[in-house]
Amino acid sequence: MSTTTPDRAFFGHPRGLLICFATELWERFSFYGMKYLLLLYLTKYHLFTDEMGLGVLASYAALAYALPVIGGMLADRYLGMRKAVTFGAILLCLGHLGMAVEGHQASVIDGQIVRDTAALQVFYFSLALISVGVCFLKPNISTIVGRLYADGDPRRDAGFTIFYMGINIGAFTATLLCGYLGETYGWSWGFGAAGVGMVLGLITFLGGQKYLHGHAEPHDPKMLAEKVFGPLSREWLIYLGAVGSLFVVWQMLQYEAVVHWTLNLLSLSVLVWLAWFLSTRCNAEERGRMIVLATLTIFTVVFWALFEQSAASMTLFADRVLDRSAFGVEFTAAQLGALNAMFIFMLAPFFAWLWQSLGRRRLDPSPPMKFVLGIAQAGLGFGALVMGSSMPDEAGKVALIWFVLAYLLHTTGELCLSPVGLSAVTKLAVPSVVGVMMGAWFLATAYSEFIAAQISKLAAIDMHDGEVLNIDAAREVYATLFDKLLWVGLGTAVVLLLLTPLLKKLMGHAADIDPDAIGEELAQETNR
Repeated sequence: MSTTTPDRAFFGHPRGLLICFATELWERFSFYGMKYLLLLYLTKYHLFTDEMGLGVLASYAALAYALPVIGGMLADRYLGMRKAVTFGAILLCLGHLGMAVEGHQASVIDGQIVRDTAALQVFYFSLALISVGVCFLKPNISTIVGRLYADGDPRRDAGFTIFYMGINIGAFTATLLCGYLGETYGWSWGFGAAGVGMVLGLITFLGGQKYLHGHAEPHDPKMLAEKVFGPLSREWLIYLGAVGSLFVVWQMLQYEAVVHWTLNLLSLSVLVWLAWFLSTRCNAEERGRMIVLATLTIFTVVFWALFEQSAASMTLFADRVLDRSAFGVEFTAAQLGALNAMFIFMLAPFFAWLWQSLGRRRLDPSPPMKFVLGIAQAGLGFGALVMGSSMPDEAGKVALIWFVLAYLLHTTGELCLSPVGLSAVTKLAVPSVVGVMMGAWFLATAYSEFIAAQISKLAAIDMHDGEVLNIDAAREVYATLFDKLLWVGLGTAVVLLLLTPLLKKLMGHAADIDPDAIGEELAQETNR
């Protein structure tokens, strides 16, 4: 693009931003449209036990957050962002539409649960398609947005703000619509609506590729077209390799232990490499900053493990022991997941103003301190659920206001911690290993997703045909878990608070925050 005549056709921004905005909106629509339905579908329709359903959720969520590191690398080195996004979107369409295949509902015959195993295999393969599709699309659509602007273009931050607003619109509308359709008219309706959204996203991206002005093309088309395996070019070898990986992921999703040990192996490898790098390749200042980054990465695992209870124990809590009615309307358990996006809409502008205002007065909290605030609020959110569980109504159910308060606290915690995360990687990592540390950051996020589901298993409840037999006993089980999470959050925040002076010292000048950068960080905060 020419820096002298910039494209301003979309409200002063490049038309390519509209294409990326709409594509990401529909991709997030499909992702969140099935996210809060997933566990309910398994436990209520296929009569999975809580442990079984949470095991599937753990494997899927971990893979969905770990695999994009590979997709980003393949796009950077070979495919280019346009081809990667297109391929990923095709896989996502197939996966989400495959989720609409319900099969026969599970039933109990002679004391044994009989499930439709063929439909479940379609379900697992559909999750594999989604996981690999996210691998190619998610890390690359954001990169395209950045390339639409020339270096120093003052519209860049505002462009990212518009782009990430699409994420919240997609998440909010999908959770309300798909959550309603899935639990009211049938699971295939909810999953199918999510699939239709992804098809619209693919059509939008294909139709608007000319507005990307070549910024998303492979850096070396000749290398990509080179024959490397018989008649197969390097490009087609990547595609076929991805298709082959579907069968690996398909099986991994059915064996939670394999995903667990894979995450453990990858995490151990990163720790060993980090120890070697710190001891042999860093000077004292670099070593200090890398230690801070590693510490924050570990603490972010705690935060997201608490926060991601939303799709696990909190969704089951909402379905089983929460009075979900308000203003004469009874919401489904899946629909309540929209509270996070709603509070992001309401509060992100305020937090952007707050951090900028404090920064200009040199009062902005340091990155470790923002982590303290975020983790503490995640813990306090569970405190609201504990308090609400101690005051049930005559039917034994908990008032909706306590659930709303929990989401509010979790979202304010997210707005304190999440924008600092990716920024900390670029500020603290040694320049030569920024990519590796970014990968480690996303690996930590994947690990936290897995841990979140394991934590939820502590509140597993025996069900009868998908229904709770004793609501008082169920409420007590959830309250016990939430009480533990309250103290885990507060205790972890206290530990990090005590470490904060040391971490600030190790950070050196990197502890200084540029107040003008806070807005972009807040804009990018929900890119999960």
